[in-house]
Amino acid sequence: MKKISSVFVRFRHTAIVLTVMALVSCSVSRQSLSVNDKDAYAAYISKYSGMAVEQMKKYGIPASITLAQGLLESDAGRSTLATKCNNHFGIKCHSDWTGRKMYHDDDAKQECFRCYRDADDSFRDHSVFLVNGARYKSLFELGRTDYKGWARGLKAAGYATSPTYATRLIEIIERYGLDRFDSKGPGRLKAGQLPHQPLLVNNQRCVRIREGETLKDIAREYGMQLSLLRRFNEAERKFTPPAGTNIYLERKKSRADREHRTYVVKKGDSLWSISQQFGIRMNALARRNRLSDDNPLTVGMTLLLR
Repeated sequence: MKKISSVFVRFRHTAIVLTVMALVSCSVSRQSLSVNDKDAYAAYISKYSGMAVEQMKKYGIPASITLAQGLLESDAGRSTLATKCNNHFGIKCHSDWTGRKMYHDDDAKQECFRCYRDADDSFRDHSVFLVNGARYKSLFELGRTDYKGWARGLKAAGYATSPTYATRLIEIIERYGLDRFDSKGPGRLKAGQLPHQPLLVNNQRCVRIREGETLKDIAREYGMQLSLLRRFNEAERKFTPPAGTNIYLERKKSRADREHRTYVVKKGDSLWSISQQFGIRMNALARRNRLSDDNPLTVGMTLLLR
């Protein structure tokens, strides 16, 4: 009888422990998924998912990562930086920032943060920040559906100081199913083809065509019409640019940036190759330098780029 009683006591003890654990677990779950948070997160996703997909199509950053970072960094749009400065990603001023600023305590007291006119500017600046950052270069070799790789890579590259940053991004993505937006991005790659890393030349998005690739391959990757890609790059039908050439994903400008005012023509240059190098339309380059059949491009000529 004592043996049976002892077993019954142990059973009751185990049941009580399991019940308490279940209650604690439910309490934590309810706390992490409060009604206010769920409503704020749902509203943020509804409002900014289209913007995140647009950035993915332009720059190759998974929409799930952009959304998760925005949700985490801006507290679903409720942070002081987001409400007063439209800064959704906690991007600091750095030496090249000339826009409006806000000082806010972060890793150190009164750090300088960027202020934007609207959320569009913040989302674009976030993309440009990652594209231009040398330490993030390896991320663009990952698949666009590899949100776990992106999250861990951002942490490893030093995007945030929190040791749980990658874990928190992954939890947000999986809790709200943000990876569903990644399937709305660019078209499929060919078997064995790595995604391109977008570049900014003359503040225009471009990629460098690789050996064995065609404009059709790039158009497929970025979900663009081949005819539009040809038009942006002033390329004739069936023409395949040499490997290493900049291929622009948007229309080139009429002049170069301020860092490139002139260029001395070298052997092997053409008006087209120079226009691709600096992101300038051929007709604008020819007009600025009064090039014509009577005044052709020659080696040693100094061209005005702006």
